[in-house]
Amino acid sequence: MKQQVLTFYTKLLAHIRQPLLPHINVHRPVQKLIRLCGEVLTAPTENEEIQFLCIVCAKLKQDPYLVDFFLENKSKRPETKSRVGTEVVEENVFAPDTGQSLAEETVDRPEELQGAASSSSATSSSNNYNLVTSLLNLTKSPDGRIVVKACEGLMLLVSLPEPAAAKCLTENTELCELLTDRLVTFYKALPQSMDPVDIETVESVNWGLDVYNLKEDAAVFTGKRALISFLSWLDYCDQLIKEAQKSAAAVMAKAVRERFFVSVMEPQLMQTSEVGILTSTALLNRIIRQVTSEALLQEMIYFLLGEESEPETPASVTQNPLRHRLIEHCDHLSDEISIMTLRLFEQLIQKPNQHILHSLLLRSLEERNYLENKPQDEREPLENGQPHDAVDLEEDPLFGEDTSPESRLSGSDWLSSSPPQSPDHSKSDGKTEVHKIVNSFLCLVPDEAKSSYHVEGTGYDTYLRDAHRQFRDYCGVCQRWDWRGSPKPFEKCNLDSPFFEGHFLKVLFDRMGRILDQPYEVNLQVTAVLSKLSLFPHPHLHEYQLDPYINLAPGCRSLFSVIVRVVGDLMLRIQRIPDFTPKLLLVRKRLLGLEPEGINIDHMTLLEGVIVLEEFCKELAAIAFVKYHAAAASSP
Repeated sequence: MKQQVLTFYTKLLAHIRQPLLPHINVHRPVQKLIRLCGEVLTAPTENEEIQFLCIVCAKLKQDPYLVDFFLENKSKRPETKSRVGTEVVEENVFAPDTGQSLAEETVDRPEELQGAASSSSATSSSNNYNLVTSLLNLTKSPDGRIVVKACEGLMLLVSLPEPAAAKCLTENTELCELLTDRLVTFYKALPQSMDPVDIETVESVNWGLDVYNLKEDAAVFTGKRALISFLSWLDYCDQLIKEAQKSAAAVMAKAVRERFFVSVMEPQLMQTSEVGILTSTALLNRIIRQVTSEALLQEMIYFLLGEESEPETPASVTQNPLRHRLIEHCDHLSDEISIMTLRLFEQLIQKPNQHILHSLLLRSLEERNYLENKPQDEREPLENGQPHDAVDLEEDPLFGEDTSPESRLSGSDWLSSSPPQSPDHSKSDGKTEVHKIVNSFLCLVPDEAKSSYHVEGTGYDTYLRDAHRQFRDYCGVCQRWDWRGSPKPFEKCNLDSPFFEGHFLKVLFDRMGRILDQPYEVNLQVTAVLSKLSLFPHPHLHEYQLDPYINLAPGCRSLFSVIVRVVGDLMLRIQRIPDFTPKLLLVRKRLLGLEPEGINIDHMTLLEGVIVLEEFCKELAAIAFVKYHAAAASSP
């Protein structure tokens, strides 16, 4: 009989055009039917139950205000007081319900029904949301189709805009527990050790669509099925939070942070086993890549980086142990862990959240105290825009005229794009002429250490196209952020406070300083992160990363000054290596696959480091060029 009743109500609600649910004669028995659903797992009526619940959810999605009829006050169930006298009338779930007594109440006290919706938010803390409870029960069904349908029903309910329903959903149901408990269960089912490449390359899974074959999955790599199950449920949590009403989304995201990230993932990331660190970092990288909902992304970032916004000091870097440990892992003894953690940060800085860049970089650059703080009259007189004792980069033999056709740009090429020549290197608006900046980067690596102009298709122009596309994408990410277009005026900056580049930049600059002694793969990853940071259109970041002509305060370093020191070290080493340039060219051709692997070459790490350094300088030059012209095009 239950099966027949459920089928009848499902068809009735699906096909009738008149709004039935507001009628008390309809929604009261519907509520009773909802309470009967999901009571017994694998019941013979399970299919009819889920069809019925989903049609009710669909009706609520069409008319969200109806949800107030389905928030039952606990104090009125299972017994209700009669208006006549004080006797208690027991309510039988199976009893026929004509709604007569309530209809009479409506005639006598119409103002109560009118106030029901407004009072529901005040009493939501004592409301039952049986529709959600029944769907949650059905998510535990062994039948995968029933589980997917129940998840779809929950997705419809969390998106309802009614605040009372959202509050009841998060406070009076076990939805948060379902999300987090299942996420934890799937995560703990993963093998302790997995190949990071398998984690990165496993196909992306949309929840509810993961068709699988256990034999095939096991043949690919151990743990593939468990990984897909985990990523599939993560995708569901992410989509649910994305669709949810704002306050409900915030509560669910916080629950995922506390019960999954803090309780389960943090101990994994803080462990000392190298295999464990590598696996958990690769999984975290995959999670970062997959999360798209604003609320969950925000909580995940607070978990990883902390919520602090004041400038970093050397003493405060250990304030957040997880953040400190992750940044330290960028310079780990294990190259694999270093590369994976650098990839994690590369993935993180591309997410659309302002706090990431603020926490890692911008709070340290906010006051521009990396610049020399001297009153104008105390500064040395300028010669050609430089202090008289400073070395002009263009006259220094280290940065002399470059004979390679693709490295240096002739003066005529810049006539149409450069600003008028000024007596100083720096214009009044603080922007150094772009051609000087570009040539400073292109001429950093000495001629004998260059090999790209001997190989076709490796010129500076190839980076211009990539930089233009990437800069446009990054500008799209930052569009809603409150970044000013020009640097903070000096008079408003606290230039007296000591400058600290921040823990993240410190580790990256230290790594960059060892580029000639590190493995090729590590160098590629370090330069990839630094180039992506340079692409962001923040004026202080641009000035600090891409202007070689700024006067740095004593003891401060910038990206350019770090590269200059590397080049100085390189010049000394070149003299001690016979046939340096031919060896360099051979290594480049091998890296490009133009030459077969042959006999071992001495100083291979150094030669590969020089090639990465040359390419990185070309990439920075292209980024500076693209950013300058974008700024020039947007200025009035």
